[in-house]
Amino acid sequence: MSIDETTAARVAKLARIKVEPEALPGLAAEFNTILGFIEQLNEVNVDGVEPMTSVTPMKLKRRQDQVTDGNQQGRVLSNAPDAREGFFAVPKVVE
Repeated sequence: MSIDETTAARVAKLARIKVEPEALPGLAAEFNTILGFIEQLNEVNVDGVEPMTSVTPMKLKRRQDQVTDGNQQGRVLSNAPDAREGFFAVPKVVE
């Protein structure tokens, strides 16, 4: 696949990037270089290779999933303009 100047201009417009007309040939060449790298990656056989999130195998630290209120109700409500009975109070908007 090859990117010409018209396609490069359209991509720049879609990305909302201002590109001067004299810079379009260089941009098209850069796009073609990137597509060449992608084609090289497509040639690699990845059958049986599991996806990775990092180049080194790592286990995430896990903790017990417990639901708590955080014991910070007073601090949370201290900045509220109006709080009643431990909740935020808001004006009625539906009649």
